[in-house]
Amino acid sequence: MLLSPLQHLIGDIYDVSIAHDVDDFLVTDRQRLPQAARGGRGEEELIVAQGVDGSDEVALALYLDPQLLQRLARADPLQRLHAGNVADWWTALEGVSHFLYLAWNAGHDKPVSLLELELQAEVDKYVASYWLLRRQTPGHFPAELHRLLFARTCIDPQLSGARVQLYREASRYAERFCGRLEQALARGARATDAEVLAELRRFYRLTQARKRELIEQLA
Repeated sequence: MLLSPLQHLIGDIYDVSIAHDVDDFLVTDRQRLPQAARGGRGEEELIVAQGVDGSDEVALALYLDPQLLQRLARADPLQRLHAGNVADWWTALEGVSHFLYLAWNAGHDKPVSLLELELQAEVDKYVASYWLLRRQTPGHFPAELHRLLFARTCIDPQLSGARVQLYREASRYAERFCGRLEQALARGARATDAEVLAELRRFYRLTQARKRELIEQLA
């Protein structure tokens, strides 16, 4: 299964871990989701349900379209990431990113906003894809990755206006942050890679306000 290795890939980059495996929360049949979530049309959706009777417990489920998973099984991006499977890879990665980030923050009693979830997921798409491509093609710097992710990816036109604005804001902040990472990574020194990892791990642990403040200060 792709999802558990993907969780470990993201977790290793940021040096975070949780006690739960995303595969145990995977749902591929919308009819098994809560009633309010069954009418969704997206290929990926993280379902969050608050505990009953005022409980602080949070129930999670990650829905991924079964056809999406079938395509990824036929063209496994962990073996070779390429133009034909990168869109499906990013869809699955977004779901795992949401799951890991929400679960990790919940384990540290930290609230998470939708903007924060989407911002971190966009950063994770770039970072995880970069590390995977460098592993699969040593010596090649994936200079096309930033443009492909931020300049050529479109937002679903069926989303509501507020949701579109949220995704645009998250993408704008992530594009700027990842652009700075790309400049550093392009230098290619081992020390630089270590510095970028350290910066990513600090970034992961910042609040939404601090992340936005940091990005807005970038030249």
